[in-house]
Order: sequence, then structure tokens, then C-alpha cells
Amino acid sequence: MKKLGFVTIVTMLLASCGQGQQTTDESAIQQERDSLQRIINEKDIELNDIMGTFDEVQEGIRRINEAEGRLTIAESNPESASNKEVIRENMQFIREAMQQNRDMIAQLKDKLRASSFNAEKLRKTVENLQAQIETQNKRIQELEATLAEKDAQLEAQGEQINTLNENVNTLTEENNKKADTVASQEKQLNAAWFVFGTKNELKEQKILQKGDVLRDGDFNKDYFTQIDIRYDKVIKFYSKSATILSNHPSGSYQMIKDSKGLYELHISDPVKFWSTGRYLVVQVK
Repeated sequence: MKKLGFVTIVTMLLASCGQGQQTTDESAIQQERDSLQRIINEKDIELNDIMGTFDEVQEGIRRINEAEGRLTIAESNPESASNKEVIRENMQFIREAMQQNRDMIAQLKDKLRASSFNAEKLRKTVENLQAQIETQNKRIQELEATLAEKDAQLEAQGEQINTLNENVNTLTEENNKKADTVASQEKQLNAAWFVFGTKNELKEQKILQKGDVLRDGDFNKDYFTQIDIRYDKVIKFYSKSATILSNHPSGSYQMIKDSKGLYELHISDPVKFWSTGRYLVVQVK
């Protein structure tokens, strides 16, 4: 009986030791699993961060390409006010986007250097992105140079146009002065003067002296009315009695009464009529 009891106790102790060992092994395995999962999670976060930056760079390249396309279209007519605004806005956007992409590429390089990944493919992808950005930068520089050249050409053309406009204005002013001079000369060449008045009125103005008309130059010229012989061919005297005192060729005019019986002078041949003198004196009652 004593032997049986001892065996039973030994058996129970062995069983208890076996269960303790199993529990310890399972705990170690679980801790190892948790550690691996943390590593995996950290790698996922790191990779997602890197890929997110990749996506941002690629999106930046796409938007720069779009802006470059708008620039190319606007470049076809850079003198347009609306196109100038498009060019200005897109150039500003491209400069900012290019700088952002350069900054993100630098961040990617730093992240890959600090990463525990064996990421040779990722590094090549970064190099490819950087090459695309440099190619874009070169195209933008060429486009900026082209736009600057066109701006210079437009400015030069603007100066030429301003100079031409000034020349045209000067010529126009000179031509207007010449035209005014010619018109004034023509007006003087075709000027004539007439006066009508009673005998006493004509004497008072020294137009009629001792029976002679315009005997000398000492008469009141302001008493005469100036006309243009090209256009003024009818002169009204507003009197039922009118006598021409100055000398004018016959056949070049007629004295006609109007419907009220008032005299009018109708000049049929102005050149002939005024050939003997440019002053017409008529005495009325």
C-alpha cells in the first residue's frame, strides 16, 4: 500500500511539471508572434509612407504636364491680355510645383536611406521620378526662354509702333497745318468784298468821294462784307433801288428783282465778274 501511494504521488508530480512546461512554451510563441506582428505593422506604415510620397510626386508631375499644356496653347497668342494672365498664373504654379516635387524627392531619398528595406527597385523608381522632373525643368526653362524672347520682340514691336504712331501724328499735324495754310491761301485767293448803302452812308465811310468810287485806299474796309467768289454768287441788297457803282464786266452778272421787288445780284461768271477788282459797291435808296 505504501508503494502504491508513492507511485501515485510521483505520477501526479510528473503530470504537473509537464503542464507547466507546455504553458511556458505557448507564452513564448505568442510573444514571438506579437513581436513579428509589430515589425510587420511598422514595415507596412513605413512602406505606405514611402508609396504615399511616390504618389504625391507622380501627381505633381501630372499637374505640371497639364499646366505646361495650357502654357503651350497660350503661347500661340502671348500678346492677348487673357493669355498673358494664363501664362503668368501657370508659370507661377509650375515653379511652385517643381519645388514641391524636388523637396518630396529629397524626402524619399532620406526615407529610403533610413529604411530597413532592401529597396533597390524603389531607389530606381525614385531616380526615374527625379529624371522626369529634370526633363520637365529643362522643357520649362526652354519655354520660359521662348516666352522671354517673344516678350522682348513684343516690346520692341511696341516701341516701333509707338515711334510710328508718333511719326504719323507728327505727319498728320504737319499735313493739317499745310491743309489749313492751303485753305487759308485759297480763301484769300478767292476772297471778295461787297458793300451796299445810301449815298450818304457810302460818303461817310469814304467809299464814295466826289463822285468817284474807291478813289484811294483811305476808306473803311471794315464796312465791307467778305465773301468767297467760288460759292457766293447771289447777293441780296434788300432795296427796290440798287445801282452798281464799281466796275464789273457786262455779261457776267444780272440784277434781278425777287418776288417782293427787292434787288439781287446774280453772278453768272465769277472769274470774269471779279477780274477788274475784288470790291463791289452798290448804292441803294
